[in-house]
Amino acid sequence: MRTTEDRRLTVLFIFVSLAYISGPSVAPARSGEPDPWVKKIAANAPKVPTVRVAEPREILVFSLATGYQHSVIPNVDQVFQVVGQVSGAFRATITRDIEDFAADRLKKFDVLVLNNTCSVGPRRDLLLDVLENDSRFKELSEKQRQKKARTLEKSILEFVRMGKGLVAIHGSPTLLNNSVEFTEMVGAAFDYHPPSQEVTLRTVEPEHPLAAAFRGKGAFVHKDEPYCFKGPYVKKNFRPLLAIETESVKDPKGRFADDVRYTAWIKPYGEGRVFFCSPSHFRESYESPILLSFLLDGIQYAAGDYPCDDSTR
Repeated sequence: MRTTEDRRLTVLFIFVSLAYISGPSVAPARSGEPDPWVKKIAANAPKVPTVRVAEPREILVFSLATGYQHSVIPNVDQVFQVVGQVSGAFRATITRDIEDFAADRLKKFDVLVLNNTCSVGPRRDLLLDVLENDSRFKELSEKQRQKKARTLEKSILEFVRMGKGLVAIHGSPTLLNNSVEFTEMVGAAFDYHPPSQEVTLRTVEPEHPLAAAFRGKGAFVHKDEPYCFKGPYVKKNFRPLLAIETESVKDPKGRFADDVRYTAWIKPYGEGRVFFCSPSHFRESYESPILLSFLLDGIQYAAGDYPCDDSTR
């Protein structure tokens, strides 16, 4: 016999499946009985946010990669849809369309989420990747493509600088990895990572409000790509939240333990806020109630609903 909870999760799954998705190359929506993984996320997601809101925030999740295609991308989309619906803290709109970075479209949202937006190396400019290969822009000259790419980049920067939020997930810094302004906003540019492996994360400040999801536990162990960063990262101009225990990381390049390796942080940018969360490369990590709560708290910080100390340590 189906329980009330089963029926609720069925409705939630249909909501997730039919949520608005724009842009090319999007898989068709599914419907019917809840996918077991989506059901697990719904069961483990926070039922109420840390900060209750009068109206759900509007979140735009951009989930296009032109370079490395993380298999977890559609799962991260589902996580944002489910966590928003279960907690009531926000509504997530999923897109693959760079036109949604235009100022007149972005202004409808409170937070922009970049979901593993990896670009093609070594140029590392997803905007130009799309403008050069999407048939919608075939009539543009090289100069026009360059101008449009920089206009869209400026729109992203201004969106955050003027008071909105940015959430960057895992491989997303490579969206514009060689842009000084973009990587300065995020706090880092991607350098490399050792092979995927079991890593141990520790909270940098156990008493910080955004560490509350870890409930005072000394470590969070999961499988991931342990990222190394460059560029603005050397200044560490952010408030670190999570760090990798470097001693146990297997790195053929032998460089991993040369520096502290933060894997999540927050930082102000102009009047806005940035939350970077590298965990995780694998969908299994998102099954953890701890990580789901941490993600929701970070989203609420980026939205301006959860004020906390984001000064440089």
